[in-house]
Amino acid sequence: MPLKLNVGVSRKLGLPEFSSVGASCNVEVELDSSLLQSDLDGFHAQVRGAFTAACQAVDDELSRLQARPAPPVASHGVSAGGQMRRNGTAGSNRVATRSDGVGRPSKPASANQVRAIVTMARWRDADLAGLLRDEFGVDRPEDLSLADASRFIDRLKAVGET
Repeated sequence: MPLKLNVGVSRKLGLPEFSSVGASCNVEVELDSSLLQSDLDGFHAQVRGAFTAACQAVDDELSRLQARPAPPVASHGVSAGGQMRRNGTAGSNRVATRSDGVGRPSKPASANQVRAIVTMARWRDADLAGLLRDEFGVDRPEDLSLADASRFIDRLKAVGET
């Protein structure tokens, strides 16, 4: 009589602007029931293989979902280009000015930059919120521009080297 093995993996990741992506994968395979009586190591290998395949599928899907641009968030009465902050107040997107004086929206900090900033601040026991407010006028690392996040990471690195 065949033995059915069902393995499931589900993961959810948080994204900027209080959104998230999730993926799940369930794999069902039929195994020879004699594995449980005569080859427990073989049974465990089959389970590990199915679990590894499911994990890889979930990781691949999450990577694909994270690479897509995020859908626009409803503004809830905030003017175009604005964003809602956690405390409910509106803040506008940062605008970088080129040398010719023409303004354009700057790119936001990447997820990797945000993780690096949070990790480095924790290692250095720094007041992250205070530094962000004092130096950049923002409350969270997610609110930094790509260029500002890069400068902030360089500053945090320099603090660790001294």
